[in-house]
Amino acid sequence: MFVGTVKGSLWATRKDENLNGLKFLVVERQLNEQQTDPSLVVVADCIGAGEGDQVMVTTGSAARVSLNRENVPVDMVVVAIIDKVEYTADAE
Repeated sequence: MFVGTVKGSLWATRKDENLNGLKFLVVERQLNEQQTDPSLVVVADCIGAGEGDQVMVTTGSAARVSLNRENVPVDMVVVAIIDKVEYTADAE
């Protein structure tokens, strides 16, 4: 799983029929407290996240499990909208 921020939405009128009914978001992955990955990813959303929301994204087979659908071709799904993240950086 990873934490990211929703930057926008993606629409596709022509797609695999198993993707019908899914909402897609463009997400920027958080690498650490100050850095993000410049590569954006597309994730399916089943909980209603929107632009600007900080989200938790699950990947791989766990993503398909979260949708309760076996034949859906996705490998990233928003599973939570985050209210708060707290952590302490390791002192070196």
